[in-house]
Amino acid sequence: MLKRRKTRKIKIGDLYLGGNAPVVIQSMCNTDTRNVKATVAQIKQLQKAGCQLVRLAVPDLQAAKAIAKIKRLVSIPLVADIHFSAELAMEAMRSGIDKLRINPGNIGDEEKIKMVVLEAKKRKIPIRIGVNGGSLEKDILKKYKGKVTAQAMVDSVMRHIAILEKYNFRDIVISLKASDVERTVEAYRILSEKVSYPLHIGVTEAGTIFRGTVLSSIGLGILLYGGIGDTMRVSLTADPVEEIRVAWEICKALGLRKRGITITSCPTCGRTEIDLIALAKKVESQLAFIDKDMHVAVMGCVVNGPGEAREADLAIVGGRGVGLIMKKGEILRKVAEKDLLREFVKEVKKF
Repeated sequence: MLKRRKTRKIKIGDLYLGGNAPVVIQSMCNTDTRNVKATVAQIKQLQKAGCQLVRLAVPDLQAAKAIAKIKRLVSIPLVADIHFSAELAMEAMRSGIDKLRINPGNIGDEEKIKMVVLEAKKRKIPIRIGVNGGSLEKDILKKYKGKVTAQAMVDSVMRHIAILEKYNFRDIVISLKASDVERTVEAYRILSEKVSYPLHIGVTEAGTIFRGTVLSSIGLGILLYGGIGDTMRVSLTADPVEEIRVAWEICKALGLRKRGITITSCPTCGRTEIDLIALAKKVESQLAFIDKDMHVAVMGCVVNGPGEAREADLAIVGGRGVGLIMKKGEILRKVAEKDLLREFVKEVKKF
């Protein structure tokens, strides 16, 4: 088990974040929040995929008011993403939002900041301070000669923390993200030595599914392996359901969370005599939403197949146009290649 950094524990709706709570996996809707039907449908898709916390863009008053309608139709905690407007933050809280994502320094003058913070405190709504490398304050950029360094990002976060602490507000979550692994990891490492607030980790604007998965897996993997991170978002230019799938695989690979089926499959070689690549893809697709904690293997030949089969709950070991279906290392039966997928999925569902 990885030793995780001890942080302050906070409550978001009926969800706990930080302290000894498991890493929380979250995403953000890409629907128009004002479109209640579409937003609710996407939230339910995300929840089915394993999302535990969903963020919504709140660009105007109509979107802020729509939160109340959305809340009545879903069972997952919601976060309002607010920029530059104390009024939208106030309306989101009146609509029942479970958490705010703001930068306290950019939502108005001192009185407006105080109004939002005291209202959040009264309603016990946590606030995430979200700093991105692309939107640092001008004076901080000037201090670092126009360069967005990890330390510059930390300076920005500490400034925003001070604003909240001025009003004795402590239910704080912090994120500070860059679009590259090096600055992101360095910034979180520096900050983790300075504060005990829970950290929301991620590599921002990581890219499309392929590149974004690689960057996020490296960046988040490094941080989580070092015990840093209480909640995470994998940022992909894709259907947000894909973000959840990648996040769960990162957590499962590190032994931090268990959910769904873990699939081992071999890379294929000249010994393979079944269409293993197509079979493995179909197995992954058909088992994607089966919420069982189990390990399956899809192997192409008898070199590594039997060994992996002993480690798996259920396995396919390929032969010439056929495959053995094995359970806990014991052969159940031999099946023709054309029937392998169907018969294997049957065994998984029975397991």
